[in-house]
Amino acid sequence: MKQAKLKLEEIMTRPALSAKKDTPVKDIAFEIFYGFFSGMPVTDSDGGVIGVVTEIDLLKQIRQGKDLEKLKADEIMTRNPVTVDINTSLDNVLDIMIEKNIIRIPVTEEGHIVGVIARRDILRYYFQPEFFAHY
Repeated sequence: MKQAKLKLEEIMTRPALSAKKDTPVKDIAFEIFYGFFSGMPVTDSDGGVIGVVTEIDLLKQIRQGKDLEKLKADEIMTRNPVTVDINTSLDNVLDIMIEKNIIRIPVTEEGHIVGVIARRDILRYYFQPEFFAHY
């Protein structure tokens, strides 16, 4: 089977785009919209993942009547997000995504973000129609 030898670094998105905890939420929202992401990791100054801002986090703020123009990432982020080490097997990543209904997971190496693995990265690897295959 394809995934037995597959390494995350072969299919994850690199470089990883992340926000700092004081990044304005409106800036994160623009990146999510125009980058076609479902969320964005929030990192500390050393590149450690401390949170994630997702579309759901944004929607919660809107529902609560908050002004997204005035909020910072650390005010709305989901803290202690799920991350995976770059050496995590794809089977384990799939188990996490399925069990926790997670769309994208930050990938770390020695505690620092190095990429993001998303459902679409995995699906794109497995479903490459002939008209998209370029060799």
